[in-house]
Amino acid sequence: MNKELIHLKHVSKSFDGQLVLDDLDLVIHENEFVTLLGPSGCGKTTTLRIIGGFETPDEGQVIFDGIDITGLSPNKRNINTVFQKYALFSHMSIAENIAFGLRISKKPQSYIDDKIKYALKLVGLSGYEDRRPDSLSGGQQQRIAIARAIVNEPRVLLLDEPLGALDLKLRQDMQYELIRLKNELGITFIYVTHDQEEALTMSDTVVVMNQGYIQQIGSPEDIYNEPENAFVADFIGDSNIVDGIMVRDKLVRIFDVDFPCVDTGFGENKPVDVVIRPEDVILTSPSASPLTGEVTHLIFKGVHYEMEVTAKGFDWLVHSTRMYPVGTSVGISVDPDNIQIMNKPESVDEEAVPVDLWTEQEGEENA
Repeated sequence: MNKELIHLKHVSKSFDGQLVLDDLDLVIHENEFVTLLGPSGCGKTTTLRIIGGFETPDEGQVIFDGIDITGLSPNKRNINTVFQKYALFSHMSIAENIAFGLRISKKPQSYIDDKIKYALKLVGLSGYEDRRPDSLSGGQQQRIAIARAIVNEPRVLLLDEPLGALDLKLRQDMQYELIRLKNELGITFIYVTHDQEEALTMSDTVVVMNQGYIQQIGSPEDIYNEPENAFVADFIGDSNIVDGIMVRDKLVRIFDVDFPCVDTGFGENKPVDVVIRPEDVILTSPSASPLTGEVTHLIFKGVHYEMEVTAKGFDWLVHSTRMYPVGTSVGISVDPDNIQIMNKPESVDEEAVPVDLWTEQEGEENA
């Protein structure tokens, strides 16, 4: 693990009497790609703005490389920001846009010229020096905004949903570009998004937030495979979250059916939440499992079929390469390794996201 670079110590922030960040404590290491992930209003952009110096916390400290920079203005921090709205100067050429910060710093012209060429080569836009921003595509403008930020050689680059305005294909291309840039530049990236796929694809570390609290910090694999509560499980990918009873270590009861699992330490006959990912639900013949249901919805997704199976009053989301027509009776089975046991939520912030997948999809189709 690289050395600690940024430490937000017990940071709280309110706007108009509404608490946005509540005693947030976060450590970010040098040369790390950290993503702040969560729904709108969770506090992720406020956290980014506090790191950048655009907001001052009501309480707590911002420590940068061992120095308290809480009261330092943005231009005094070795940090640059790329926003979703790129804020390129339309009356300036691309070269002038990139050179803007360097000219303010009174760098010599030869130094500025070298930096412009270097930055444009890095973002794959060599030869665009004399173009105007309005002649570029959204993806090209985004690259210029990044080029303008990196020529100042910041130790940290803050990115506030910079891909949000791009179409799907371009957004995916830019995800790989950002990973490449981070590896080539050797600087710390702090990225804000509500897009779970972006977070899982790009990050070394994901910080899942909700209602001003950090719900979980970990690698993308840890966040997806070992969610700490129902909110994280449901927000990161699709999940089946069902009520269960932990009969004893390595045995959980779901809908009056006992399933072997691998979890221990939850006690005996204790109510728990059980998380099973859609791709981990195994559909069998009804005679092969004591838990049976009926396929009620079916969508072809290309690489797999997405089905809803109603069993004991619960609608299971299932992803399978095998198709079961609507109306088919099936058995439901799960390998013990793929059953995740969690304690019941202690607050509403830890509860699952209240989204009905099929109602949402049908609403989009009817819109």
